[in-house]
Amino acid sequence: MSLAKMQRLGDNTFSQMEKVNSELLAMTYGALVTTLIKDFQDVKTVNQELEKMGYNIGIRIIDEFLAKTGISQCRNLKETAHSIAKIGFKMFLGINAEVTWGSNTYQFSIEFKGNPLVEFVELPEKLKDLDYSIILCGVIRGALNMVQMVVSCELKRSELKGDPVSEIQVTLKQIMQEKVKGDDD
Repeated sequence: MSLAKMQRLGDNTFSQMEKVNSELLAMTYGALVTTLIKDFQDVKTVNQELEKMGYNIGIRIIDEFLAKTGISQCRNLKETAHSIAKIGFKMFLGINAEVTWGSNTYQFSIEFKGNPLVEFVELPEKLKDLDYSIILCGVIRGALNMVQMVVSCELKRSELKGDPVSEIQVTLKQIMQEKVKGDDD
């Protein structure tokens, strides 16, 4: 599927999605993060919990993505990356994202501006190591795991920390093969 078709599909799917007020999303997510900080009192543990929550969202949200877009299977990692950026980010967050590639063909970055999760947020100095939007890494990891792709995701840059854009780096670790049980199993 061409990038222009993906962009149109993302726009069309977004226009048909039931919307949630971005301010409500930002405030609810902020309350969740605040509760985790109070409960765990350790930024590293909070980052792990947010990523784990994202993973659990991702393993469920992929069904909605596939059902509403009609995409059956991506042919390669490049098409997968662009589907996430052009369709998934638009569909679920209402933002446009771009894919960039490095020298490694198994690694790409998704760059975006206007992350609705970080509206109204300022991190105090004592929380400078908090990866506030790491839940998005978990969502990507969980969703791709459900379509047989084992990936690692890392939040490389964040507008919340003063970067001009937010960036999530995705590295393909393995493509799992579906096992079909035979009559003997």
